[in-house]
Amino acid sequence: MNINDFDFELPEELIAQTPLEKRDTSRLLVLDKHTQTMTDKHFTDILDEFNPGDALVLNNTRVLPARLYGERPTGGHVELLLLKDKGENRWETLAKPARKMKVGQVLSFGDGRLSATVIEDLEHGGRIVEFSYEGIFLEVLEALGEMPLPPYIHEKLEDPERYQTVYAKVNGSAAAPTAGLHYTPELLAAIRKKGVHIVELTLHVGLGTFRPVSVDNVDEHHMHSEFYQLSEEAAAKLRAVKAAGGRIIASGTTSIRTLETIGTKFDGDIQADSGWTDIFIKPGYNWKVVDAFNTNFHLPKSTLVMLVASFAGRDFILDAYNHAISEHYRFFSFGDAMFVK
Repeated sequence: MNINDFDFELPEELIAQTPLEKRDTSRLLVLDKHTQTMTDKHFTDILDEFNPGDALVLNNTRVLPARLYGERPTGGHVELLLLKDKGENRWETLAKPARKMKVGQVLSFGDGRLSATVIEDLEHGGRIVEFSYEGIFLEVLEALGEMPLPPYIHEKLEDPERYQTVYAKVNGSAAAPTAGLHYTPELLAAIRKKGVHIVELTLHVGLGTFRPVSVDNVDEHHMHSEFYQLSEEAAAKLRAVKAAGGRIIASGTTSIRTLETIGTKFDGDIQADSGWTDIFIKPGYNWKVVDAFNTNFHLPKSTLVMLVASFAGRDFILDAYNHAISEHYRFFSFGDAMFVK
């Protein structure tokens, strides 16, 4: 497969810069891969897509204020984006300007309240750094860090909580699982009331969100690994839903990647598990766990477009994207949504 097979023309004005006033007032494009039909709705209509006995799976990761601005010893400005906790105060980061951050250099943040020693060079602008600070790291980060909005968002976010889901609770992500930004407590309560089981897992979104596919041959692309966790209680609930004939409906590609990683590891069974996944779901993949999902509209030539295409077919998905463009749907993190079944 060639990367250009997943390209499309997206007018820049359709890239949503700010969240809507109410989370669940976004639009929803419902796709049925069996009938090859698409229907324009609103996100609150997603309630109609659930049946009693289904399970809705949510990723409860919480975004860290993971973007730090500081100085090099020479006084030059630096930027670090925290991506992965390596333990012992060491983090994998995305650094700017990386070419000026040499091993052994000490970076300063917040007038010295936090310092970082560069200990390893990585490819694509990555650096391993070791932090030094007084007190509790998360509290220092809350004081000095900023919410790491994607590079295509140029507007300042007035309320940082709008880049968190309403059910976010486990700190660790460098980006939000944006498919979940549409859900409100009221909508989740209505879904529960319908007899749908709401199940949570955790996948901490990392470097893969920011790294474009840089090869022409899709099969040569390697995904960055991300940490995931599914509890025994959650796994048991999902097994029971499957056994009773219910569907597993994932919110977002992060939930999908976690469930399909586990399904691949355990031959289609759903077991409690945690670890690191670099699963790359693209056309030709044999889906094992997820029956339907909601997701946002993704970047051209991205691995996320490939994931959605692997479920519903490349031509159908590109037709849906072209329809969304013609109907002026809002794209990317703060944009509208699709439900694919």
